[in-house]
Amino acid sequence: MTKPALTLDGIKKPAAWEYVLRFVFGGAITVGTGLVARRYGPAVGGLFLAFPAILPATLTLVDRHDGLAEAADDARGARLGALALAGFAAVVTCTAEPWPPALGLAAGTAAWLLIATTLWIFTYGQR
Repeated sequence: MTKPALTLDGIKKPAAWEYVLRFVFGGAITVGTGLVARRYGPAVGGLFLAFPAILPATLTLVDRHDGLAEAADDARGARLGALALAGFAAVVTCTAEPWPPALGLAAGTAAWLLIATTLWIFTYGQR
């Protein structure tokens, strides 16, 4: 498990077909979300909107370019982000009715930041 770092070297790596793959995966997931919402209603369909539409394609390409260990590390980061997003959604849902919208969104954002930072520290910060 490597500590995340920002590098711009990856921008040069993908070939044109890899961008097409990401587009197709993203489109398919978006269509699937629309079908779920049509069948089960917007409340259930909305749960699927948080799914990172290009994550499957991205992990496939990271595995191909950088190896399975890097793809697994990217998936770990996506899980941490998903947990933080769930915390955001929970806070916004609980505050939507009694609080003004701006305050509920601010509280949700604060929860997201706290959860994401805490998970990152526990996952990557202890080195």
